[in-house]
Amino acid sequence: MLDAKTTLFVLLGVVTLVFLAVWVPALLRASREGGERVVPNLWELFVGLVTDFFDTLGIGSFATTTTLYRARRTIDDRLLPGTLNIGHTLPTILQAFLYIDSVKVEMTTLVSMIVAAVAGSLLGAPIVARWPRAKIQVGLGLALLALVSVLVYRQLWTEPKAGTEGLEGGLFAAGVTANFILGALMTIGVGLYAPCLVLVTMLGMNPSSGFPIMMGSCAFLMPLASVPFIRQRCYSPRATLGLALAGLPAVWVAAKIVKSLDLYWVQWLVAVVVVYTAITLLRAAAREKKD
Repeated sequence: MLDAKTTLFVLLGVVTLVFLAVWVPALLRASREGGERVVPNLWELFVGLVTDFFDTLGIGSFATTTTLYRARRTIDDRLLPGTLNIGHTLPTILQAFLYIDSVKVEMTTLVSMIVAAVAGSLLGAPIVARWPRAKIQVGLGLALLALVSVLVYRQLWTEPKAGTEGLEGGLFAAGVTANFILGALMTIGVGLYAPCLVLVTMLGMNPSSGFPIMMGSCAFLMPLASVPFIRQRCYSPRATLGLALAGLPAVWVAAKIVKSLDLYWVQWLVAVVVVYTAITLLRAAAREKKD
């Protein structure tokens, strides 16, 4: 009989294979039918390297990737949610394998919050994949502003050094409900990492226990949420491949070699840049509606 952690790893392996079975043929089809060269350029590889490195250390990758893409107009804004979810899937799965195996967390809490996040993403992904560009710009812009408020809160609030490894009773229900909402927000391009870390800490858990929860949640929900985007071709094949190819080694280096950094000023910089990106998205949406 497999224990809970082994079962979780087996299911994650199955989800990974399903994701690859859908995504790889789609990449080949994009290259063959559309005449699009799917080999990523140096900038797209650089974005994957940087964003997934800091993602592994707890900053998150969606906001930073959005900012770097928009800085050089890498892809159409309409393709951002799909590209973020698909491209960061494999690096996030690697993070989950590494952190679930090495960080202590109560398994009932871990599994329940993962299931809640997946349910939220399955509800949101088919809807967002059909949204027009202006609606995605507004949704992502507002979501980024909400994320910045969470980042600033984390910067100004002194986190407790110790806590529980799981949740019970009303706190358990609150954690599961909140993670359902965070899973749904993932589909419009707002990352789950920073809000989830704040959530588990506010509920009295050890902050380090948030890492397997947030990484496990994303590792399961992102492959499943990516399928509607892939089927409707609402993503950039080349950009997603750049994120995946460069992100995997970046995750390994961050988790196994670097392990931790003093990210205080880095997170303030990220907050400033994300506010700027959110404003540009909202202005672009306003211009598009006016036109």
